Amino acid sequence: MKKLLKVIVCAFALAMPVCASAQAEIKFDKTVIDFGEFSEATPQQSCTFTYTNTGNQPLIINQAVASCGCTVPEFTKDPVQPGMKGQIKVTYNGKGKFPGHFKKSITVRCNAKTEMIRLYIEGDMTESK
Repeated sequence: MKKLLKVIVCAFALAMPVCASAQAEIKFDKTVIDFGEFSEATPQQSCTFTYTNTGNQPLIINQAVASCGCTVPEFTKDPVQPGMKGQIKVTYNGKGKFPGHFKKSITVRCNAKTEMIRLYIEGDMTESK
């Protein structure tokens, strides 16, 4: 009986590191997108951040929150399988904002090894004439 217990304990001890290393990992193609210069006449700008699950478990984006209400992120709630790609679409609306340079952040929370990632959009909105 003691030998059986020792075998079970050893099996769990050996299996723990294997289970702990089985995790999703997220890798973004870019973490900063620059809209460049655009006119106040067309204040709405959009872009897409593409990411890959480089881990060995399904990746789930739990939350994507922008630093202000003028920026809206959209993402799929479906799990991204290992080796597959996903996207986060971000729309900036500068209507009613002062022309000039801006930089906004989007905080992404997920079940990956790196649980929180910050993405950034920036640009220069020029005054319409």
